[in-house]
Amino acid sequence: MDSLLSSSMAKRPCSSPKPTSSDSSSDHFNMDAILKSFLALSDSPSINASFDRLIECTSSDSDQNQLIQRALHLGSLLLEAGNRSARKCSSSHNAVIWPLSPDLTIKVFSMLDTQSVCYAAATCSFFQKCAMDPLCFANIDLATIVPKVNNAVVSTMIHRAGGALRSIKLGVLPPIPAPPFFSSQPLVYSIRNSNDASGFSWNDKRSRQGKESSILTRSCLSSLSVNGGAPGAHLRRLHLFNIERMDNTALWASLSACPSLLDLEIVGLHVELRHTLESISKNCPLLERLVFESSKTGRDDGLKFPTCNEFVLNCPNITTLALKGFKLHDYKARMLVKGLQKLKHIDLSTSYSFTGSFLNANGGGDNLEVMILRDCMHLKEIEVERFMAAVLAGEFRHLKHLDISNREGLACEGDWYNRCYSASFIPIKEVLEQRPDFCLVAEFPVGSYIEVEEMTTGSDVSLPSPSASQSDTSGSDGSVFMSTLDHGNGSGSGNEDSVETSFVSYEEENSD
Repeated sequence: MDSLLSSSMAKRPCSSPKPTSSDSSSDHFNMDAILKSFLALSDSPSINASFDRLIECTSSDSDQNQLIQRALHLGSLLLEAGNRSARKCSSSHNAVIWPLSPDLTIKVFSMLDTQSVCYAAATCSFFQKCAMDPLCFANIDLATIVPKVNNAVVSTMIHRAGGALRSIKLGVLPPIPAPPFFSSQPLVYSIRNSNDASGFSWNDKRSRQGKESSILTRSCLSSLSVNGGAPGAHLRRLHLFNIERMDNTALWASLSACPSLLDLEIVGLHVELRHTLESISKNCPLLERLVFESSKTGRDDGLKFPTCNEFVLNCPNITTLALKGFKLHDYKARMLVKGLQKLKHIDLSTSYSFTGSFLNANGGGDNLEVMILRDCMHLKEIEVERFMAAVLAGEFRHLKHLDISNREGLACEGDWYNRCYSASFIPIKEVLEQRPDFCLVAEFPVGSYIEVEEMTTGSDVSLPSPSASQSDTSGSDGSVFMSTLDHGNGSGSGNEDSVETSFVSYEEENSD
């Protein structure tokens, strides 16, 4: 028994001793020395010749193939390690030589648009850490010409911003404006959205939004309500463009999460005026600027007296109001102009039904500075004449800019099918004598410019040449701004981001 036990113990393999810390350090040292020596080789032909000799000394094909695969694997490991170390060194280098501290870098990034912040974050880990700060996403701009984002992208941006979120711009931006009146193309009045006047139809939008990866749905802003509504609590500006799938219910849910909203712009959404104003009245009492353009020009006539009255009472801070493409009767327009005491800028372009009698509402519109009534089909010549008489009489004393341009001309008294294509009924010289800073834009189809020019002969009136600028306060009218009656200062034009003239700079002043 003893002999068997001894024999068994003799045959049992001895377990290798556990490596000590000194052995591990020695192995690391040897590996570092080998790698250092290997990296010191800079003679590429010598390396190639040495590797070829190793291959030739290997007898079997399988061993040669294994050796080649190990060389490729080792090369990929060295390449990965080199790239990783290069990124790390670059990041450390950027952090050292970058002249701004992290807090100032974050402040700079917060002034960039969203796409630029994402580009900066991809530059190096230092910038990535700075770009992850909520302040960098306080103003989210994901509006594009071609759909590029989906709900997940919007949710991620809102999550990063958290309670620092202040503005969101989202959707498919309007296309290039339609050609001006004086172009050679025929002038055809259409019930399409004025933004679609260039021929860009909703069918085109559907085809462009065909990929599910770039479609925004009705719940694209649902993240505003998470964490008890913290992300939307301090939102000041919300601009939504052509989000086809957003409906009345979804917009209501979004606005209900934004009690501090000051600036709301809605273009091309399939939502109704009545439901939208009801939602604003209940959820956004601090609103100062509202730009709402119908996606179905001339067909939305659902606004009722109670809704209009509730909007006026619950949103007393409105200074800029643009309702484009809706059916608005004179009494509704009068309620808005007269009821909104702080109203300075109103744009009812491409709206239907009203004749202009609301312009002569006594006791209203005292603070109005800009009025845009462009392409309003039922606007009557006689009502504009009465309004200008009221201006001469001292009413609307703050008004500086009036646009009554119409590609179909103004409606004549008694028969709106009979159109007027001249501004000769307006006492131009008298108006300019009383108000030298007054600007009247009266742009009609070809044939009316000569009459306007003859009326202004001999007076100090600027007749700038036609330009490719846009005309209205929100930059989506699709017509060219041509100040045919501007005394003293040559007015230009502007869109939402322009401050070229005093007549459009209010949008910048009201921005947060």
